Amino acid sequence: MENVSNERYMTTRRERVSYWSYFVGQNIFYTIVSTYLLTYLAMIGVSMTKISAVVLIVKIWDAFNDPIFGWIFDKVKFKSGQKSLPWLKISLLAIPLTTIFMFAIPSGLDEGMKLFWFGAAYVLWDTAYTICDVPIYSMVTTMTDNLHERTRLMSTGRITSGAGSVIATAVCTFLVSEKVGVSFTLTVIMLSVVGFFTMLPICIYGQERNYHPEKEEENFSFMLMFKYLIKNKYLLIFYSGYFFSAALNTMGAVTLFASYYLFGSSIFSLLVGALTIAPSLIIALVLPKINKKIDKFVLLIWCNIISVVLGLITYFVGYKNVVAFIILTVLRSAPLSAASFLNFLFTPDCAEYGQYKTGIDAKGITFAIQTFSAKITGAISSSLAMFLLGLFKWIPVTASDFEELQRLNIQQPPEALSGLWITFILVPTIGTIIGIILYSFYKLNDKDVQIMAKYNAGEIDRETAESMLSRKY
Repeated sequence: MENVSNERYMTTRRERVSYWSYFVGQNIFYTIVSTYLLTYLAMIGVSMTKISAVVLIVKIWDAFNDPIFGWIFDKVKFKSGQKSLPWLKISLLAIPLTTIFMFAIPSGLDEGMKLFWFGAAYVLWDTAYTICDVPIYSMVTTMTDNLHERTRLMSTGRITSGAGSVIATAVCTFLVSEKVGVSFTLTVIMLSVVGFFTMLPICIYGQERNYHPEKEEENFSFMLMFKYLIKNKYLLIFYSGYFFSAALNTMGAVTLFASYYLFGSSIFSLLVGALTIAPSLIIALVLPKINKKIDKFVLLIWCNIISVVLGLITYFVGYKNVVAFIILTVLRSAPLSAASFLNFLFTPDCAEYGQYKTGIDAKGITFAIQTFSAKITGAISSSLAMFLLGLFKWIPVTASDFEELQRLNIQQPPEALSGLWITFILVPTIGTIIGIILYSFYKLNDKDVQIMAKYNAGEIDRETAESMLSRKY
C-alpha cells in the first residue's frame, strides 16, 4: 500500500503560532460564558428555574443559527479569495463586546428585565460566536491538505484552548472570590481585552492556500445540505455520542457553588485545578505522538472508560473525604483532558468522508454541526444544572461576588447539597457512559481518512483510492 502520509508542512511557524493563539482567546470567552454566566445570574437574584427556561428558549434561535450560518459559509465567496479569515475579522470585535454586554446587567432592573437583558445578550453573543467557531475549525482544511499537519494544528490548538480555559478560570475564580471581591462585570472586561489580543494575530498572518472556490458546488442548496448530512453517517454518529456526553456534563456550571458550599471556599476549585494542569499538559504534549501509533478513536474510547470508572469511585467516596477527592480529580484530569483534545479532531475526518461519499464539499455545514453541538450541549448542561439545583430545593442568593455571599452567610439545606454533589459528579459520568455506547457505531479510521483526503484533493483517482481503503465505505 502506498504511504499516504506526508510530513511536508505547508504552513509557516508564524501561521501556526497565530492559529494556536486564536484558541486562547476563543476559549477565554467560551469558559467565561459556559462556566460563570449561570453563577453570575444566580447571584443577581434571578430564579434558577427561570434562568434555565430562558437559556432553552434562546437555544431555539441557536438551532437555526448554526445550520444557516454553515450554509452561508459554504455559499458566500469573498472577493479576497479567502474562506474563513473574513468571518474571523468580523467576530474579532463582536465576541468581546457581546460578552461584556451579557455580564453588565444593571442591578436595579426587576427580575423580568434582567431575564430579557440576558436573553437578548445571549442571542447576540451566540451569533458572534458562531461566526468565529465554524471558520476557525474549518480553516485547518484550507491551510493545508496534510493530515498529520492538520492533526498537529488542531491538537496543539486544544492545548492553547486549554490555556485559555485555565486563564479564564484562574482569573475569574480568584477575582470574584470571597478573598478579593472584584465584580463579575469588571473581571469580564479585563479578560475580554486579553481575549481580543490573542485572537488578533491569525487575522493578520493567516493564509488559506488550500482553498479552491472554483471547485465548490455552485448551486449549493438546502436540499443538497440535507442530502450531505443524511449520507455523512459518521458525522451523525460521532456527534450523537458527543451530544449526550457533553449535554450531561453539568460539572462546569456548578463548580464555584460546589467549591464554596461543599469544600468551604470558592478558591478550592482553583487550587484543585492547578494540580490538574501538569497531567493535562503532559497528555496534550504526548497525544500527537501517541496518535501516530494508535488510532485516535481507540484512544477516545479508552479515555472515556477510564474517566467513567474514576467518576463513579469519586461519587461513592463522597465530598467529605477531601484528600481522596483531590487525588481522584487529579487522576481523572488526564483521561478527561485527552478526550477533550481528541473530540475536535474528528470533524475534519467527517468532512473528508462526507466529500468522498457525496462529492459535495460542505465543510461549513460539517463544522457548523460541531459548533451547534458545542453550544447546544453547553446550554442544555447549564440549564439542566440549574433545573436540578432547583429540584433539590436550592435557596436563591443575591450577591455580586462570593465575598458578599460569605458576608450574607446564606446556608443551603442538606437536600440541596446532596443535589449539588449529584449534579457535580454523577450526572456527567452518566453522560459519558451513554456517549461510549453511541461511539461504538463509529467505524472511520485515520489511515482511510488520509486516503480520502488525497482523493478529495485530486492527488489520486477514485479507483486507486478504493483499492487502498481498508474497507468499503
